[in-house]
Amino acid sequence: MIRTRIAPSPTGDPHVGTGYIALFNYCLAEKLGGEFILRIEDTDQVRSTKESEEKILSSLKWMGLNWAEGPDVGGPHGPYRQSERSEIYKKHCDILLEKEHAFRCFCTSERLAEVRAQQREAKSFLGYDGHCLSISKEDSQARAQKEDFVVRLKVPREGVCVVDDHFRGTIEFEWATVDMQVLMKSDGLPTYHLANVVDDHLMKITHVMRGEEWINSAPKHLLLYQYFGWEAPKLLHLPLLRNPDKSKLSKRKNPTSISYYERAGFLPEALMNYLGMMAFSMPDDQEKFTLAEMVASFDLERVSLGGPVFDVDKLTWLNGRYIREDLDVKAFAKRIQDWALNEEYLLKIAPLVQQRVDTFGDLGFLSAFFFADEVKPTEEALKASTKKDDETLLRIFQFGLWRLEALKSWKSEDIQEVFKNLATDMDLKIRDVVKPYFVAISGAASSTPLFDSMEVLGADLSRIRVRKAIDVLGGVSKKAAKRLEKEYRVLHIPKPQAS
Repeated sequence: MIRTRIAPSPTGDPHVGTGYIALFNYCLAEKLGGEFILRIEDTDQVRSTKESEEKILSSLKWMGLNWAEGPDVGGPHGPYRQSERSEIYKKHCDILLEKEHAFRCFCTSERLAEVRAQQREAKSFLGYDGHCLSISKEDSQARAQKEDFVVRLKVPREGVCVVDDHFRGTIEFEWATVDMQVLMKSDGLPTYHLANVVDDHLMKITHVMRGEEWINSAPKHLLLYQYFGWEAPKLLHLPLLRNPDKSKLSKRKNPTSISYYERAGFLPEALMNYLGMMAFSMPDDQEKFTLAEMVASFDLERVSLGGPVFDVDKLTWLNGRYIREDLDVKAFAKRIQDWALNEEYLLKIAPLVQQRVDTFGDLGFLSAFFFADEVKPTEEALKASTKKDDETLLRIFQFGLWRLEALKSWKSEDIQEVFKNLATDMDLKIRDVVKPYFVAISGAASSTPLFDSMEVLGADLSRIRVRKAIDVLGGVSKKAAKRLEKEYRVLHIPKPQAS
């Protein structure tokens, strides 16, 4: 039986890229009478959260996707959370060590950093140098009793690995360019690579359809299948979603959270339809189709590899068609009710507005920004929010945005800490930083408490409003961006990693 899977990491808001990959795996399984599985890859215990897992599950269900097995529905191949499968990974890691397909590495982080620095200077292969490969099995076992270590994959240094990708055909990798990947961390938890292979085999996954960013990991995975004596699943690497400028889809240029599109008033069938269009074309080239229609027409030969552009304007246009063409007045009213009167969302807003209204009629102006896709503050309103010069105002927004993009926990107290630290680092009063954000977030000079409001709106909605404010102020040119980044580093504010 065909079995596909989606295996998201619960380390943030559910990404539209996760929805995209899940959709194609679902369609393949449904079309061929197979089963679609959901597995949670939460071995990163520092960043993984239960809240993120719940958001992923609810967002995929909101899109119309369901799974035969998973952490919420169970199944014969569980547990479906990697954090609950530690003993399984340890057992398989021990098999690799016993067969000498893996080895213990006792290198310190300082040594590894020095090796990487030397490799960068020599412009050579950036990978593990095999320092601990020569340690005998007996010495390795003895040292393991008193020293910290990781377990690494033993990789051939000669020859070629041939990867057969369904969409791309044969891809060759020289083994000498494949890193001796860490399989088990010093805390006893597996890395993605070991857990992924073990889980896919034990869960009887037949087709691994994932993003093309994983192509370079395929040799390591195929080597593990070979070492264990298992048959590898078919590999199918889908093209990455792109921003309109063809860069990798990034939260800095586009809202990337499924939750954002749900909260911004998009229909789930429109988002599903649009993600399907990213790499699949219907036989009659129709742009508007249901999930059932996509499944019925699904054919791997109709999957295209061109860099699919995720254009919010195009999605908005498609969503408008769904609203006008598929909903009668009664259905339209029901959708509005389900969206605007969502009890969970209203319960977050209610305490922020209750002490500020005398009648329910006051709610409209005070709370309208919670239900808007975007607000449109004027340049005059943004500048009037502070007595600082235009250049300082732009810095407040740009530096604050970078700081908000790096924020891992989107809670009111964490957001407040961002603004307090930003004010300190820029030698400004906290009100000089906060007031412009009131206008950017709510469209008004005063509103419900800023930090609480941003928490309720969520990371994507809040950040996109800050970006809009920067655009209203004239934006930041490439030249100015470089200058601002230099100033930003001087402030010792940690720069967020590219997403």
